[in-house]
Parts: sequence; C-alpha cells; structure tokens
Amino acid sequence: MSEFLRVVAGSDNEGRLVLTPDPDRTAPGRGAHLHPTTKCFELAVRRRAFTRALRLSQNPSSAPVSDYLDSLV
Repeated sequence: MSEFLRVVAGSDNEGRLVLTPDPDRTAPGRGAHLHPTTKCFELAVRRRAFTRALRLSQNPSSAPVSDYLDSLV
C-alpha cells in the first residue's frame, strides 16, 4: 500500500469540476498525490496545488476528497 493518496479531476452529477480521491490508483488521467492527512490536504488546497498539478483552468471543488479523508479518521 502506498503512503500517498492519488487525486484526479472529474465531474459531479451536475457537470461541475471536482477533485475525486482515487485510493486504488486506477482512474484514468493525470493524478496528483498527497499524504492522506487533513493538514496536507488543506495546505494543498490553500496553495492551489491541485489546479497546477492537474493542469486545470479553474479551481475545482475539493469536497469529495475532504469527505474521504474524514472517513479515514
């Protein structure tokens, strides 16, 4: 098991851009990796690291990743 969580860009049911956790590392496309901690996640969101790493033109919603990390605790 990897010590990093892979995060990919996707869309929600309404077509809005969201970050999606990919713990199995099987989702297609470019991924970003981070430590699966709330502290690391919040720092990445604050620095807009996902937008840069995933080469996105807009800031995505990060709620699904936040919910996933909350479920780990």
